Amino acid sequence: MTRKRAVAPPPAPAATTSDIEIRPLYEPDPALSARFGADVGKPGEPPFTRGIHATMYRGRLWTMRQYAGFGSAEETNARFRYLLERGQTGLSVAFDLPTQLGYDPDHELSEGEVGKVGVSIASLDDLEALFAGIPLDSVSVSMTINSTAAILLAMVVALAKERGTPLPSLAGTVQNDILKEYAARGTYRFPVGPSLRLVTDVFEYGMRHLPRWNTISVSGYHMREAGCTAAQEIAFTLANGVAYLEAARARGLEPDDVAPRLSFFFNAHSDLFEEVAKFRAARRLWARILRERFSSRNPDAQKLRFHAQTAGSTLTSQQPDVNVVRVALQALAAVLGGTQSLHTNARDEALSLPTEAAALLALRTQQVIALESGVTATVDPLGGSPFVESLTGELEARAREIMERIDRMGGAVKAIEAGFVQKEIHRSAYRWQKEVEEGRRTVVGVNAFRIEGEPEPADVFRVDASARETRSKAVADVKRARDPAIARSAADDLAEAARGDENLLPRLVRCVEARLTVGEICAALETVFGRHREASIL
Repeated sequence: MTRKRAVAPPPAPAATTSDIEIRPLYEPDPALSARFGADVGKPGEPPFTRGIHATMYRGRLWTMRQYAGFGSAEETNARFRYLLERGQTGLSVAFDLPTQLGYDPDHELSEGEVGKVGVSIASLDDLEALFAGIPLDSVSVSMTINSTAAILLAMVVALAKERGTPLPSLAGTVQNDILKEYAARGTYRFPVGPSLRLVTDVFEYGMRHLPRWNTISVSGYHMREAGCTAAQEIAFTLANGVAYLEAARARGLEPDDVAPRLSFFFNAHSDLFEEVAKFRAARRLWARILRERFSSRNPDAQKLRFHAQTAGSTLTSQQPDVNVVRVALQALAAVLGGTQSLHTNARDEALSLPTEAAALLALRTQQVIALESGVTATVDPLGGSPFVESLTGELEARAREIMERIDRMGGAVKAIEAGFVQKEIHRSAYRWQKEVEEGRRTVVGVNAFRIEGEPEPADVFRVDASARETRSKAVADVKRARDPAIARSAADDLAEAARGDENLLPRLVRCVEARLTVGEICAALETVFGRHREASIL
């Protein structure tokens, strides 16, 4: 398979269709900074309000990284290859809930969930099948996995070693953001302390062995999906980012060394101008946090690099074709806001996993924005707009206020443990829902322009109902084929290491090479770490 990383775009048009010259960069009115109390600056320069690269999409397009995963590794591999052959430039792996929680397909808690919202991965054999025919050194891979992130990263390392692929050549991202799981999503396994240890183990291992790998993707996406506002999304995400840097510093890792491999993951919602301003404000605020709080002297550490995904929570099962319009506008907001990577949701995701045709249309949406809309011809085309600059300043100010409140509580971990973040998300979600129900906020097809009795689309994707049985048999086959003494020794050594303070990644690599399953590895860790129990916040 040919190289699929993001490449230089076709030459940007030098003029509009009316032969009006397009300059590479338009400088805003110098009075803007004073007027809005904010530094607009230049692209590629601190505080990066206008983008982290001087040429932005004129030099290189964002990575088009469609999120995909369902059923077995073989089925998902076929979808990956289908999308790569049609112009996708990076992979993004969706895992099913048992894999995310650290249970094998044959576990009783996996019933009804195997392969449903992502691919089922239990052993290194599955990862081999997932990436069959896909060279790991030429396609960047993003993995949306948190509680079991260290295990899945260990599988990638083991697979690269099997193939003879040098670890420094691997490029990708492992989400590894456990704090937002406690706040908004719920796919946690271990208590907060041990979970943060695994996060920082990944940081440390990545710095030593995976220089091109993003060792965390600090995610505001899921908190926004749960109902928070744009300002809260900035604040909660960056507060978690601060907590991770502080955990790394406690490990002895310098923030200026760790931060360049941090990435972020934001929601691209429907209010186009607010979303553009949100991305610009988040970049500026993060740069200031690195300088003011962590005494950063490394401009690369101050750059907020982010992936965006269009807002799944805005998609409707009513009149699903209208979702194509929503996704296009949300994707445009992410591009105008300067994203480095983008996933566009498919039209049918309120009904099921995407069909091939719907996934292809979502990819084509990105390609049209990139190559036909003209928005990539100049850097930060909305920069200098009084409306956008005012929104950017206001969002930054509101986010800072929320972060200061979190700091007074003792930081993001304490705020989550106290239920503050969860309560704020619930409050915002309730307010939104009330506005929709009372008609003060319009959702086309839901509370306006409804069509009564519309039929369900015929082309809804269904995961094979026998997935759990098939995957359970595969797990049993792996266990029969491995050397039981080697597997037992690897599990015992992992548990013993977990009782100390050494980095667990080398032990995890040995475990997956011994063909221990995700469930067995988590069970070994749980004997030492225990299991997290959610306290009531009501």
